[in-house]
Amino acid sequence: MALSPLSPPQKVESKIKRVGMVFAGGPAPAANAVISSAAQAFMRNGIEVLGIKHGYSNLVNYGPESPMVEGEHYFKFTPENVKRLRNSRGIVIGTARANPGKAVLNRSYLQNPEATKLLKTVYDGLCSLELDALISIGGDDTLKTANMLKVYQDECNPGKRRISVVHLPKTIDNDYNGIDFTFGFFTAVDFLANEMKNLLADGEASQRYFLCELMGRSAGWLAYGSAIAGEASLAISVEDIKGEYESSEEVTDPSTGETSIRRTMNLDAVVKRIVAQMVERENRGKHYGVLVLAEGLAELMPYEALKDIPRDDHGHIAVADVKLADRMSKLVMDEFKRQTGVTRKITSSQLGYESRCSLPLAYDVVLGSQLGVGAFRALVEKELNGVMVSVSGQLDLQYVDFDTLVDPDTLKTVVRFVPPESDFHKLVRYMEFDSPAD
Repeated sequence: MALSPLSPPQKVESKIKRVGMVFAGGPAPAANAVISSAAQAFMRNGIEVLGIKHGYSNLVNYGPESPMVEGEHYFKFTPENVKRLRNSRGIVIGTARANPGKAVLNRSYLQNPEATKLLKTVYDGLCSLELDALISIGGDDTLKTANMLKVYQDECNPGKRRISVVHLPKTIDNDYNGIDFTFGFFTAVDFLANEMKNLLADGEASQRYFLCELMGRSAGWLAYGSAIAGEASLAISVEDIKGEYESSEEVTDPSTGETSIRRTMNLDAVVKRIVAQMVERENRGKHYGVLVLAEGLAELMPYEALKDIPRDDHGHIAVADVKLADRMSKLVMDEFKRQTGVTRKITSSQLGYESRCSLPLAYDVVLGSQLGVGAFRALVEKELNGVMVSVSGQLDLQYVDFDTLVDPDTLKTVVRFVPPESDFHKLVRYMEFDSPAD
């Protein structure tokens, strides 16, 4: 007999009796919507749910002398501790950037016990919790780790306990293949746009410019979206560094003596493009504005500016330490004065961290809730393993195989940049105020 539209979800017989959730990487609004909706879906089906605290940081230290301790390293979800969690700030299970796959440089390394030592430690830690499945929540690096855990079990642990792995995509950067928009993106855009509008009012009152460096490690989604909604005068990201704005330099590796050519941005051309925007506004009597740079441009700074910058467990430079906005604001001020003879104050600002735990918008709560429920439906209803939960259209669930998102040989993911000829990229240019004529 067909169920009525008001019928609750039916319980499903499943081999999965206990599932763990781990969140890794930077925070994102609506994280708790994802976590709580997943926990509720599993608990409703009689499946125990464990929240593993602070990413993989406790699991990578698991061993006979460092067991996983309830309350300290993980906790059990109950109907009480998910109460009103969906719309809350922060991450109830915490996060961290520990990378158990950092020594696995490509697929061949999976046959090297030393390279897979941390993966084995994490696997053993998960087994000690008697998990049947793991829900991974995080960005592309966390997807890479989820895939490694799945492949490690396939290739290195035949006949041993199988822990199914599904991944839920998270990043305010929105630079993710396999899904149109990631949860938290629009909340972050809204928050940062409001920050820009405050700066715009300040700039008009004090006749100054603000040059804002926005988060978005590699791509320009967040910088572009926030600039559009925040009425910025100009937004530049890595996708714009082509043609006259692109350059290169020869770099020598001090440890090997080998030289290579690395791509950089043509600082002189980029600075002159920013000044041209300012001059156009000045000619219209607007002696103020907000100018936006995506932090990913820091990766394209000359090697001299990056050589001493530290890197994280995934090999990414600490872009905030480059102080891109500080460097660029001085160059722009100098060039503006050279061209006009006028000194115009440009105040640099780094924006992004403030948005990561802001109160989520309804859209992100709904999207996050669907992804959380999607983890249950993937593992229990469809009995899938090695998939990323995605949505399309009217939040219709999709399940994307890891194999289509991760290079099978390098085991790396690919960043989704804003296509330069896409309508979204063109929208940025249409929304810029007082753009100089070509």
